[in-house]
Amino acid sequence: MKTRQWMLAAILTISGTTTSFAQTVQPYIELDQLPKLVDIMPAPPAFDSPEFANDVVRYGWGKQQRQDADRVALAIADAEWNDHAKLFLQWKEAFGLEINETNTPEIWKLMETSLATTDPMRTEPKAFYGRQRPFERFDDSMPSHEEEYLRGEGSYPSGHSLRGWTISLLLAQIAPQRATEIFSRGWDYCNSRVIVGAHWQSDVDASRTAASVGFCALQGNAAFIAQMKKAQAEYAEKMGLSSGVRSAVVVEHPSTTAYQLNGQKATDSTRGIVLMGNQKVVRK
Repeated sequence: MKTRQWMLAAILTISGTTTSFAQTVQPYIELDQLPKLVDIMPAPPAFDSPEFANDVVRYGWGKQQRQDADRVALAIADAEWNDHAKLFLQWKEAFGLEINETNTPEIWKLMETSLATTDPMRTEPKAFYGRQRPFERFDDSMPSHEEEYLRGEGSYPSGHSLRGWTISLLLAQIAPQRATEIFSRGWDYCNSRVIVGAHWQSDVDASRTAASVGFCALQGNAAFIAQMKKAQAEYAEKMGLSSGVRSAVVVEHPSTTAYQLNGQKATDSTRGIVLMGNQKVVRK
């Protein structure tokens, strides 16, 4: 028990240094108000279990991927943690837009505050399980050169993967029409943690679940909902999705196909501002 408590204190200290941005960005929801991952997710596979055998196989798969120079370069770029401009740049092609504080301030604010909310969810299970990382177990080097930074920090779940899948969920909510590209990028981003030897496959798989838990919690927060609407509107403006639209008119019973500002097809029950033809319409 004393060992477990010591590990908890040590890893929380490490986590405090890796989420410094969260200290300056007020989260939408405080950590103690979020669902507890330790109570939700199962323990990581034991080292003598069949499930861990799959982790070892996937570790071997990751080592093979290092023979592809382009893929390992992407995995190294995906290891970025502190510079969020570089982090979000990894989704530029999939999202169709570069996210930065200057040109997309509303999207940036949404992403920064959301990650400040969900990133810390990883700290308790990492400390509670204290799982040894692949590069440590096999005394291996990492192409991303994170050994000193990560050594001794629990492997389960993957913090990078939790963050990467959260980013994908958020961006797909902003631009649902690009969800396929966004989630494909997010899936590869998570796999990068296996390729560099930072995480077992089961760490990554658990992180996708963890990200979904945090994402669902955000959906019930009023400040998040308001900022998401601003982010969606900014994306539509930057991508020219509302260009050439005339002033709004009010209709009681719309009879033509309408679309929401985020690009989704509106239903008969949709109210508020929608796009009909080349007009912005207010449905009452």
